[in-house]
Amino acid sequence: MRIITFIKSWTLPVAIFVGTSLYLLFSNVACIEPASEWFGVFFDKIFPFCVFLTLFTTFAKVDFHSMRLRGWHFWLVICQLSLVAINVGLILLLSPSKDIRLLLEAVLTCIIAPCATAAPVVTGKLGGDISGMTTYTLISSLLCAMTIPFVFPMLEHVEGVTFISSSLTLLKKLAVVMLLPLFLGWFVRHYVHALYHFIVIHPNLSFYIWSVALSITTGITVKNITHSNCTVLTLIMIAISAFVVCLVQFVIGRYIGRKNNEFINCGQGMFQKNTAMSIWVSYM
Repeated sequence: MRIITFIKSWTLPVAIFVGTSLYLLFSNVACIEPASEWFGVFFDKIFPFCVFLTLFTTFAKVDFHSMRLRGWHFWLVICQLSLVAINVGLILLLSPSKDIRLLLEAVLTCIIAPCATAAPVVTGKLGGDISGMTTYTLISSLLCAMTIPFVFPMLEHVEGVTFISSSLTLLKKLAVVMLLPLFLGWFVRHYVHALYHFIVIHPNLSFYIWSVALSITTGITVKNITHSNCTVLTLIMIAISAFVVCLVQFVIGRYIGRKNNEFINCGQGMFQKNTAMSIWVSYM
């Protein structure tokens, strides 16, 4: 019982620790290393399912009549676009060295990424407005689909990749991740009352499902770090810069929230980013 209580109290640190430990274990212990390929495929398949369930169980509790545009949505969008413009300007105008450019592009990935699909889950856990955060998550995802295809070709030219094709690829990916669970959540809320009741009486269900997805994401991140060709100094600088950028975005969000009486929503909206999308965009 003490272990269960501990896990419930420290779910996020435990999820990060488990993801990191499992990857390091399977990649460094020779006798179980062959099993890592099977688990790699397994986790790749269940990760989208975990994200889907996380959103579905969250959206089923959303009051869709409350999903409307709010003033703080506008200000968060303006702040994100401003930070992106500043970052891109630094890269294009300064023409920095390879390591500094890589650092700035890593920071850009942290800024330009959409609000995390799990943000409504954490917002609800913290006592915020799930409906308002769900609306902003959709807005942020659409903004991402428009800005990423416009910004990244300015920095890294790729033959055969156009703004329209990139936008459609992102929209397709986001539609499956966001719109399908949103529709099913609405359907269950209004027509499948038994399942809706089960979700309501287990308010932390989506949070714990998300913790599983977080473990997988953490393992992927550790894998990318251990297989990186960057120097240790560059990796440390990226980590420090990412921390500072997240802190700055959180402070900006809280400041906007103080003006709009939406502390939790604005802080999470600016701070909590879609890590999986950031990794995917970086690869692409």
